[in-house]
Amino acid sequence: MNSFKAYKACVPIAWSPNLCITLVRAIPGTRRLHRHTSEALRLGKCNRTVMRWNTPTVRGMLQQVKRLVVIETEEMFKARQ
Repeated sequence: MNSFKAYKACVPIAWSPNLCITLVRAIPGTRRLHRHTSEALRLGKCNRTVMRWNTPTVRGMLQQVKRLVVIETEEMFKARQ
């Protein structure tokens, strides 16, 4: 396990107002529900990052596509840049 995966595994996202969501796995070949959910999150291509408010709706959508995305807080994303 590389250090980035170990770092993101312990992220407490409940307290952060914004989430940075990065698509890390490709959409083709996934279930239709996952494609529609990633489209609703505005995740188009791999390695693209979007910022969304940390709401229960967004967290539910992220739960559906959790194997396709990396979720970080805004502070973690800026520290990585």
